[in-house]
Amino acid sequence: MTTIDIMSLYPKDMNIYGDTGNVLTVARRLALYGYEPRVIAYNQGDPWPDHVDMILGGGGQDTGQKKIVDDFYRRADLLRALAADGVPMLMICGLYQLFGEYFETVDGARLDGIGVIGAYTVGRDVRMIGNLVEHSDDFGDVIGYENHSGQTFLRDGVRPLGRVDADGTGNNGQDHTEGARVHNVIGTYMHGSLLPKNPAVADFLIRTAVERRYGAFEPERLQDADSRAALQRLDEAAEQARRVAAGRPR
Repeated sequence: MTTIDIMSLYPKDMNIYGDTGNVLTVARRLALYGYEPRVIAYNQGDPWPDHVDMILGGGGQDTGQKKIVDDFYRRADLLRALAADGVPMLMICGLYQLFGEYFETVDGARLDGIGVIGAYTVGRDVRMIGNLVEHSDDFGDVIGYENHSGQTFLRDGVRPLGRVDADGTGNNGQDHTEGARVHNVIGTYMHGSLLPKNPAVADFLIRTAVERRYGAFEPERLQDADSRAALQRLDEAAEQARRVAAGRPR
């Protein structure tokens, strides 16, 4: 069986609002497609694995960011190189911010980012919170749950993950952007967790990882009837969850 190595980045301190569900979703869908998922939990001070096909990072409070930031800086060159080489990554909220240029907290402290994404974040007193639907060219409507007081501004030329309709939502509440995409890196404020409700995004990460490692993604050849049925049930549950979330602002 072909293996895909999934790194869960700083799960001890950067994992709120169900972000571990993203790791579980990718692992489950990979298995149903006929691949062997191998999940590697990487926390500060851990040895870096020999091989990584995909990196998933979650959100955290400001305190969580401060706990991991020294180790994060030590891994900055490696993370930048992996991103530039096309490794698929999903960074939620706090790690989305740290993948940018810097994060200035509401009390004026500044945490430098690693500059994978051309964006900067400024903390505000006003919190943006609630279920959110954004419109993405590549993934259709993406549905998740935002909860952040940091406002992120994309540099010119940086592509957002999607666009939101309402003021006071998304990256900064002003320009109607949400998230960012650079190489195969996705940054977003969407918790919820994101991937169980958005199979198109999960399958993008999976397909990209498999194609980089093995040259082709061939789920039809690898699936059996039971796996296809289980995958259909997951997609139906995702669609139901999407309808409920889209109909509830909070």
